[in-house]
Amino acid sequence: MLLLGIDVGTSSIKVSVVNAADTKLIASARFPETEATIISQHPGWAEQEPESWWQYTCQAIQKLNASGSFNPRDIAAIGIAYQMHGLVIVDKNKKVLRPSIIWCDSRAVETGNNAFEAIGPAWCREHLLNSPGNFTASKLAWVKAHEPAIFEKADKLMLPGDYIAMRLTQEITTSPAALSEGVLWDFQSDTVAQPVMDHYGFSNPIIPRVQPVFSVHGAVTQEIAVTLGLKPGIPVSYKAGDQPNNALSLNVMNPGEIAATAGTSGVIYAVSDRLTGDPQSRVNSFAHVNHTTAQKSIGVLLCINGTGIMNRWMKDIAGSHLTYAQINEQAANIPLGSNGLTILPFGNGAERMLGNKLMGSQISNLQLTTHQPSHLFRAAQEGIACAFRYGLDILKENGVRPSVIRAGKANMFLSPLFTDLFVNFTGTPVELYENDGAVGAAIGAGIGAGIYTNPREAFQNYKPVALAEPNNNQKAYASIYERWKGILEKALS
Repeated sequence: MLLLGIDVGTSSIKVSVVNAADTKLIASARFPETEATIISQHPGWAEQEPESWWQYTCQAIQKLNASGSFNPRDIAAIGIAYQMHGLVIVDKNKKVLRPSIIWCDSRAVETGNNAFEAIGPAWCREHLLNSPGNFTASKLAWVKAHEPAIFEKADKLMLPGDYIAMRLTQEITTSPAALSEGVLWDFQSDTVAQPVMDHYGFSNPIIPRVQPVFSVHGAVTQEIAVTLGLKPGIPVSYKAGDQPNNALSLNVMNPGEIAATAGTSGVIYAVSDRLTGDPQSRVNSFAHVNHTTAQKSIGVLLCINGTGIMNRWMKDIAGSHLTYAQINEQAANIPLGSNGLTILPFGNGAERMLGNKLMGSQISNLQLTTHQPSHLFRAAQEGIACAFRYGLDILKENGVRPSVIRAGKANMFLSPLFTDLFVNFTGTPVELYENDGAVGAAIGAGIGAGIYTNPREAFQNYKPVALAEPNNNQKAYASIYERWKGILEKALS
């Protein structure tokens, strides 16, 4: 029995097939090979075409099937992970009405700030665990205000994973986790957040049918099954945002457990059983994949938008002829501190942990007679690791006390240098696992379809492949961090 996971990323769609018996990966594929386009008509805007996600999903699955390493008709359930907070709206015929306003789009910041004050900060923190911010509800409100003709046609709002599930099954569903991600869920009443709906002037039918994350959200239609070489009727039994799904894939399910990822954006994700939010709204609290009315499970998420994208930008600008491995090797030969060069990696939209400021990236103390591209490579990774330290300190203010952080051996954690910088700037060991979002989604599908009785059964053989620990040079790292933090605080003032 096989499980199929689909990971709807910003840069590509990845799909994986997992053997349900032992959760081992059988095959993976990705499409497109080059990074997908982000449409940016104005500074701070970011959109993608949902139809492109669907075409990439089909091509990735067909590419996966062509590997010949499994029989596609043995797939028993499908799970979907997706880039969080994106807005997809469709009409009554399930036709997309406009490009998706994706996670790193900043146009709705003021919309959310105004809603926070109008609804009431105390109510928002107690009931939403967040401010409305720049999340899905605020993005829809922006459409309502600026594109009223489109809004009038809107029948349902969805997140990116909901859209892919709709294309597979022709069913539209959501979950408390997805609605909390859009800041549309009231944790005190365990219902759609009516004050947010009323403030923005949304009618309740725009919300899809609400059901648990682990449940059957629809069955693959005959037409799509033929196109993709699958059996008709396969259940889509799991849908989750990429960060809750990453936590699931690392078996981070219980209070006190913490996951991290360093892809296009960087995230520290801690599980809590407390219905509380950050007083300054610098971190986000969402329903975790296993959250229920009876058992509260909250994912406390600290996001840094400018992470892997900063590293990639530096490669494009200063090392386009090099591989990432070569860049990491060059950077590792530069002393700690990059000979005074300091980089703030905040150039990918409004940074929640910095008060939703659009401050941009900054390079400080660049000496033209001293610094070479290798210094830039090192300073970029140091700056990203310092941003994680800054974010972890915010989480500590909110009661998070990590003894170890789990991360997939992927993206920037493939760099031994970055992993070393991360553990030493944060002062926290990191367990590295062989995992990815598509594998996590496949395992989630097995839980949702009842193939596994619970997550514990699914992850019973899960073990780390490496452990990275801080070294004895903590004073040097602390000094570099204080220099970085001083530059950040000056830029914020």
